Amino acid sequence: MLLCSVALSLILLGAPGAVCEVQDVCAGSPGIPGSHGLPGRDGRDGVKGDPGPPGPMGPPGGMPGLPGRDGLVGAPGSPGERGEKGEPGPRGPPGFPAFLDEELKTTLHEFRHQIMQSMGVLSLQGSIVMVGEKIFSTNGQSVSFEAIRETCARAGGSIAVPRNAEENEALASIVKKHNMYTYLGLQEGSTPGDFYYLDGAPVNYTSWYPGEPRGQGKEKCVEMYTDGQWNDKNCRQYRLAICEF
Repeated sequence: MLLCSVALSLILLGAPGAVCEVQDVCAGSPGIPGSHGLPGRDGRDGVKGDPGPPGPMGPPGGMPGLPGRDGLVGAPGSPGERGEKGEPGPRGPPGFPAFLDEELKTTLHEFRHQIMQSMGVLSLQGSIVMVGEKIFSTNGQSVSFEAIRETCARAGGSIAVPRNAEENEALASIVKKHNMYTYLGLQEGSTPGDFYYLDGAPVNYTSWYPGEPRGQGKEKCVEMYTDGQWNDKNCRQYRLAICEF
């Protein structure tokens, strides 16, 4: 049941400027709640705040944190000690015999042809002389005994020294062409007048100039004249460099 009260207040009724105030007051049961409205739009993102202070260290044995970023590459360390040599591996299958490998035979034939051509050119230039299974070769330079020995060793040979008359004549032909004496691969031993090959073996062939050697232990090296004869000489002179291979 709806109860309404109307209050009417008349103040100075009929008088000019009178004010009338009407109040309606209704009392009854509450109404049904209305439905929710649509959700509002998201607001804008705020400014990113400063990072907070690091948290306290966790208890021992806790979960490890995420790995950090890789640091700079360090300097290489010193090499370690060489390990022990391993056991040899199993032997591979046998290859084709050379006489059945046509490609190998062709390659070897080409190499031989090129080598013979090169040796022919050097022979015409007087740079090499072939005698038996030995080759005498010169670069035309005049240097000391030790320099000749080092030069020949680097080239895979040794200082030229004749072991017989045929080799002596071949070596003399290079000396005569360049018109320079050359050192031979000989040196005097502890006894004056006794000369040996550089490997220590005794000399089995000589071609001394008459009256030589006569250095009496003061001339430890041997030189060859342009006529193929030998003379003992000190090792500090400059002579034509001739190697043998």
